[in-house]
Amino acid sequence: MAIVLGGNRYGKAEVRLVRVDRDSARHELTDLNVSVSLSGDMTDTHLTGANEKVLATDTQKNTVFAFARDGIGSIEAFGLRLARHFVDSQEAIHHARVTLEQFSWTRLEIDGEEAPHSFARRGDGTRTATVHYDGTQAWVVSGISDLTVLNSTDSEFWGFPRDQYTTLAETKDRILATAVTASWRHSTTETDWDASYSTARKSLLSAFAGTYSRSLQQTLYAMGERVLQTDPAIAEVRLSLPNKHHFLSDLSPFGLDNPGEVFYAADRPYGLIEGTVLRDDAPPAGPAWD
Repeated sequence: MAIVLGGNRYGKAEVRLVRVDRDSARHELTDLNVSVSLSGDMTDTHLTGANEKVLATDTQKNTVFAFARDGIGSIEAFGLRLARHFVDSQEAIHHARVTLEQFSWTRLEIDGEEAPHSFARRGDGTRTATVHYDGTQAWVVSGISDLTVLNSTDSEFWGFPRDQYTTLAETKDRILATAVTASWRHSTTETDWDASYSTARKSLLSAFAGTYSRSLQQTLYAMGERVLQTDPAIAEVRLSLPNKHHFLSDLSPFGLDNPGEVFYAADRPYGLIEGTVLRDDAPPAGPAWD
């Protein structure tokens, strides 16, 4: 029986990068978390320890900072620049994956006027991107994580199977809340990345708000469908929606009624609904989701 080396990759994880654009008195702030992963002709390195084909992970980190000196732009474009550089400049590297998170900041105000260089971290979701490049073709997946949303009504859950272990009551009116993690695969790299992200985010929120939900699965499909309807360059949407349960609090021990106004927001356990919505003629995904 032979023992052989299987798939492998290596890189620098979670390079924290902040760039301040100072072209005017009104500064712009870009706050990223960048991870690089490379693969290729690494057999000798694993079997003998030879390092002549290994681009040091410290060099990868330095490259991220050096490329930021010329500006970042959209995270998808920045990821493409990095991925193409690593593959095209290193003979032994055949594939690069760059994942990026962008943290949002909002401007502070001074006496009702925007402060030119003061910011506060926002909590309205983290923009994400994953870029792959193999020397010939590039794949880009954009997305958002930790986008917490809630509908205080227009949600039901009933008609589900009941067995000896079922205690959950059916409901025709409930709070529906989730923290959206969504990613969408582009069919082209010739895209206005910022406009595409803005449209997709608005589509997710609009579908969540506008869907009368009889299940979180129904809402998931509506959100993915809306993204595909509003951007023909997106081939596929994947969503992960934890059900942030809100249970009606029993106030009867205190002689009080509770007409759907006071809830216990449960932390865990939680239902987790995941799914993919795609065009039936979508091009192959390649390694986009890896």
